[in-house]
Amino acid sequence: MASGSRNRPPVFPPGMNLSDYYKVERLVRLAEGRMYYLVNDHRPDRPHRRCWECGDESNASDATHCGSCGASLAVRRFVLSTRWERSSFEAYLAFFQRQLAHPAFLAPCDVFPYPEDAPTQICSVVPYNNETFLLDEPSPLPIEQLIHIAQRTIGLLAMFAFNGVRLGWLHRSNFLLREDGEALFYDAEVGAVSEGPLQPDAIAEQIQQLGALLRRYTPIEDQGWQDFFAEVEEGTYPTTADFGQALQQEFHKHGRQTTTEHAGMTDVGLHRPLNEDNWGWGRLCPGVEVFVVCDGMGGHDCGEVASKLAGDTLLSAARRRVNVTPRPPLDVLENILDEAFQEGNNTIKSNAEARGNDMGTTMVACMVVDDQVALCANVGDSRGYLIRNGQLHQITRDHSLVQRMVEQNRLTPEEARNHPHSNILLRTVGTERNVEIDIFRVELEAGDRLLLCSDGLWGEVEDAEIESILNHHEDNRVPSRELIRAAHVGGGKDNITLILIHIPSRPPPVEA
Repeated sequence: MASGSRNRPPVFPPGMNLSDYYKVERLVRLAEGRMYYLVNDHRPDRPHRRCWECGDESNASDATHCGSCGASLAVRRFVLSTRWERSSFEAYLAFFQRQLAHPAFLAPCDVFPYPEDAPTQICSVVPYNNETFLLDEPSPLPIEQLIHIAQRTIGLLAMFAFNGVRLGWLHRSNFLLREDGEALFYDAEVGAVSEGPLQPDAIAEQIQQLGALLRRYTPIEDQGWQDFFAEVEEGTYPTTADFGQALQQEFHKHGRQTTTEHAGMTDVGLHRPLNEDNWGWGRLCPGVEVFVVCDGMGGHDCGEVASKLAGDTLLSAARRRVNVTPRPPLDVLENILDEAFQEGNNTIKSNAEARGNDMGTTMVACMVVDDQVALCANVGDSRGYLIRNGQLHQITRDHSLVQRMVEQNRLTPEEARNHPHSNILLRTVGTERNVEIDIFRVELEAGDRLLLCSDGLWGEVEDAEIESILNHHEDNRVPSRELIRAAHVGGGKDNITLILIHIPSRPPPVEA
């Protein structure tokens, strides 16, 4: 992720004119290292109008069609992105000058420095046709759409490599989705531009990043695809040819499956320059699924590392332990969750000692067994909730100073929310070995929902509002978006991450 994301510049206000052509309508999205604006080319005081089809700038201000090509001169809208990491300016300008084209690439129609005399940002402009940001799409996406994204992106990466373009990183903020689901890559983070083609394995890191993105959006039921994209993320397929061939073979093996009714989503918020939250899910064996949300601490290259390491370790450790025996009974599954959680904790501690720095994370995990029993484990103040018959119930208990003060009747819950020491945690993952883990067992009923979230949600949105949003939407993808929006309205001071788990009809009893 771009290091310059730590110094986000002030937001352009609505109505501000940028260059000779663009007026800011509004800020539409914040991401790590980027701000995205909706802009248009309408300038009533401009003596001429530029045609976006042929580039002719000689059109009169009262003209309706271009005098050169006949295209309409109606006001057009654009997405304008700004980047402010100075080390990337030269490479991106060189990339723009190549004027590369590909069916999967929404190429910039304009790139310019801002301000012109002493640039602190580079602005990149693409036409806007009501696409949506992949950033705003909760997981999962249909497998068919993920395969489409994989195929188009691999072809695009191969074209970039042939033309000497190496990306700095590949992220979900690089994708727009059209109404028909077609994915377009845009706003590339360019690492370097060279004269000749790159070596086949020069973009191995970007292929790994694509694998991580695809895995994040894969339904929990599609374990075959989860495993395949995990292999991509680990670097098993270092070239576009390797990945393309393996993708085709995997499709013949697994095909397309239906999407889950669960949903997961994370967002950087409105104030933090980096997203140090993480989440994940996985199926351990038939009838047993695990979900995890982590909120990292320690700053750049620490908090984000801790949260990812904790979640990934918990999921892989739990699956490894389940696979060594036949389907374990419930008590053994509870021990497996505890041991996997502890392995995540100790892995972070070892990593921090090796790095010589401090890092940690909060973590809440939930193992759902046959849609009948939930085992919720937590350390820190990331929470687990049960939604039953329209009512929200907190399952987990925060390991924080203010929670202890509430339990001692020194604070009310309302006072605790706004207390100046609300961020002080008494227990976290990775700060000491063999941390004490709380595990709660919940008997589930048909129609229940479970919510796992970081404090970026519950700290900005009152429980009553969370409950109301969940009760107004049945499809878990919709309230996921609405809860993120509510956290923004509440202030968006922290990263926001959530998973919504759907409990369908009652299955046969679990083995005790």
